[in-house]
Amino acid sequence: MPGVRQGGPVCGLRNALPAANKEKNIVSRLVVVSNRVALMEEGKQAAGGLAVAILAALKKTGGIWFGWSGNVVDGESQAEPTRTDAGKLTYATLDLGRRDHEEYYNGFANQTLWPLFHYRLGLISVNRRTREGYERVNAYFADKLEPLLRTDDMIWVHDYHLIPFGDELRRRGCSQRMGFFLHTPFPPPELLTALPNHRDLIRELCAYDLVGFHTATDLRGFCDYIRTETDGTVEQRGAYGSAMIRAFGRTLMAKVFPISIDTEALESLARTAGRSRQAERLRESLVGRRLIIGVDRLDYSKGLPQRFAAFEQLLESYPEHCNRVSFLQVAPPSREDVPEYIAIRRELSEMAGRINGRFAEFDWQPIRYLNRSFGQRVLAGFYRLANVGLVTPLRDGMNLVAKEYVACQDGDNPGVLVLSQFAGAAHEMGEALIVNPFDIEGVGDALQRALTMPLGERKERHAALMRTLRRQDIGWWRESYVDALTRAPYDFPVT
Repeated sequence: MPGVRQGGPVCGLRNALPAANKEKNIVSRLVVVSNRVALMEEGKQAAGGLAVAILAALKKTGGIWFGWSGNVVDGESQAEPTRTDAGKLTYATLDLGRRDHEEYYNGFANQTLWPLFHYRLGLISVNRRTREGYERVNAYFADKLEPLLRTDDMIWVHDYHLIPFGDELRRRGCSQRMGFFLHTPFPPPELLTALPNHRDLIRELCAYDLVGFHTATDLRGFCDYIRTETDGTVEQRGAYGSAMIRAFGRTLMAKVFPISIDTEALESLARTAGRSRQAERLRESLVGRRLIIGVDRLDYSKGLPQRFAAFEQLLESYPEHCNRVSFLQVAPPSREDVPEYIAIRRELSEMAGRINGRFAEFDWQPIRYLNRSFGQRVLAGFYRLANVGLVTPLRDGMNLVAKEYVACQDGDNPGVLVLSQFAGAAHEMGEALIVNPFDIEGVGDALQRALTMPLGERKERHAALMRTLRRQDIGWWRESYVDALTRAPYDFPVT
C-alpha cells in the first residue's frame, strides 16, 4: 500500500478553511468521487437521477467528478487521469486494467459486498485476493485524485465500491471535509460480521465526516454495529434521522437522506412521452388490455422470479384476467460475466416460457420479457400507459423506479403502485400497496386489488404520493446532503 504523504497543498488544520469560507459566504469547491463517471455531452440531459443531482451540484459550486471511465484495458490501470473541462466542472477519469477490474469490481465489490449488503449471505464469495484488489484500487484512486485537490475542497464519495477511499485520502494527509453516501442497504451487525475483516471496513467508513443512508433502518444497522462491535458511542439525534458517532478515534455524523427523482421534469416528460412512437406501438399491441409493468436491472436482489410467480398466481387465482392483462418486464442484463447473473437470466427465461406456454392464447402473450434497456423518454411513456407498477425487490436501497412510475402517471386516471416492503422507497411511499415479495399469493392478491381499485381511491393515493415526491425531490436530496456536509460533524441540529 502506498505510504503516507504528509504536508503539501491539500493538508491543513482540521476543517479550518471550510469554516472560514462559511463565515465569508464562500462556497467550497465540490469534488465528487464515484465508481463510474457519467461524462455528459453539452446540451444533453443525464438519464440517471444521481447523474442529474451530481451535475447540478458541481455546476453550482464548480469542481471535479472523479472515477472510473468504464473502460477496461490490457495491462496496468491508467497512469494518470484523463481530464475533460466543461465550464467550472472537470471530469477526471481512469481506465482500469483487467486484473484491477476483476478483483475490485467483479470480485470484492460485486461478489462480496453487494450480496452482503442485500442480505444474501449464501451468495457471498470470500476471497483475500479480491479484498486486496479492492483496497489496492481504492488506494490507486486516492493517489490519482490527491494531486488535484485544494485545501478547502469538500469531497463527496459514493457507494460501496469506494468505502476505503476516504481512509486512503486521510493516510495521505488530506484533511478536507469528506462525506460518503451509501446507495445500497446497510445490513444489521448479525449479517455484517459474517465478513472477515468487517471491523476494518467500518473503521474505513468512519474516516468520513458524514455518512449518509437511504433509510432509518440502514442508519440503525450502522449504529448497532458501532454499539455492539466497537468501543464507540452513538448519540441519537431526532427520531433516528441522525446520530453522532465516536469510534476509531474519530467523530462523525450519520444521517438519513432518501434519494429521489427530478419529479417536475419527469411529470413534464410523461405528458408528451405517452404520445411517442414507442408508446403508441405498445398501446396498439395491448388492444384494450390492461398493463402491469416492471423495470429492473437484471439482478437477484430485484425478486424477479418471485414477481413472475406472483403474476402466474394472479392468472391462476383470478382467471378473469386471462387474455385481459399483460405483464411487461424490462430487465436489461448487467454484470454478465458473474455466475449468479448468468443463472438468474436463465431462470427467468425458463419461467417466462413456461408461464406463457401455460396461459397464452393465439392472440395474447401474458408475459413480455425484454432483456434490453430503453431511454428515459420511452420508459416514461410506458409508465404512463401502465395500470400497475410492480416494484418488488427482495432488498433495495431505495428503488427509484417506484418513484418514476408514480411521477409519470396521469393524475386524472392514475395507475397503482405495488411496492415491496423491503425497498427503501416503502419508508416514504406508504400510500402504495405495500407487499412482502416472498408472499407469492399475497402479491397476487395485491395485483388483483390494484387492477380493480376504484378511480377515487387511485386518485387519492396518487395525490398523496405526489405530495411527497414534489416536496422531497432530487434537488432536495442534493441540497440536504451538501448542506449537512458543510456542517459535519459537530455543527449539527438536534432534530
